[in-house]
Amino acid sequence: MTPPLRLHGAAVWAVGEHRLVNQDAAFTATWGAAVADGVGGGPSGDLASATLIHRLVAGRGAMPDAASLAVRIREANWDLRAHTERDSSLVGMATTFTGIFVSDAGGLLLAHTGDSRGYLLRAGRLTRETRDDSYVQALIDHGLLAPEAAASHPRRNIITASLSGREQDAVSVVDRVAVDGDRWLLCSDGLTDYLPEGEIAALLAAAAGPEVAAASLVGLALQAGTRDNVTAVVCDVRSAGAETAISQRASFYGAAATRFCEELETA
Repeated sequence: MTPPLRLHGAAVWAVGEHRLVNQDAAFTATWGAAVADGVGGGPSGDLASATLIHRLVAGRGAMPDAASLAVRIREANWDLRAHTERDSSLVGMATTFTGIFVSDAGGLLLAHTGDSRGYLLRAGRLTRETRDDSYVQALIDHGLLAPEAAASHPRRNIITASLSGREQDAVSVVDRVAVDGDRWLLCSDGLTDYLPEGEIAALLAAAAGPEVAAASLVGLALQAGTRDNVTAVVCDVRSAGAETAISQRASFYGAAATRFCEELETA
């Protein structure tokens, strides 16, 4: 039988000096973690990201498989549509989403849409595990823009996919092999637009634990002059003995902590 996995995670966020509202939301649990970034330029990005995270997490635990996770995300996306149907001023609100979830098969499920990113540090090597759904990424894919020019492109914040409550919204969900000792970073673009991947890799490798790594990354992004909200979620993958109970309780951060303060049922 495949040994069960658990995640030891922490998240740190900052509004930043150039924003009045935090539109990033995040959660960590032993069975999963995610970041969502409300889409700028639309109404109530903080409500969109917080709604999605809470609906996704409430009363849930580890995911059986990719299909089950896709269904759960679709159900959470319906909550965004419910908000817009009740209040027409919210039409157009949307959020990115990137998350990892422990599967019943003993691996991880990676879900993604938008330009929030997921990185994996394994044996000292950092790999980017998500592809940005963005205008700039499309230019790179077609050979019209050099990757190193992406961070300074004036249209780098235009995304081509998100969750907004529409039936046609799509999220990629893929299986990933999990190795004891892996370290994952899930983050909003307020971090990756301002920190080169080399710096991210060095800090993740050097930090003693997820809490230190997340705090250091956000601190560096602020020092680099980020003009956006910035959130870093860092999770270490650990093997859990058969006798270890996997807690269902989740911790919430950013807009998910301030928008909804009621206790969530954890079945």
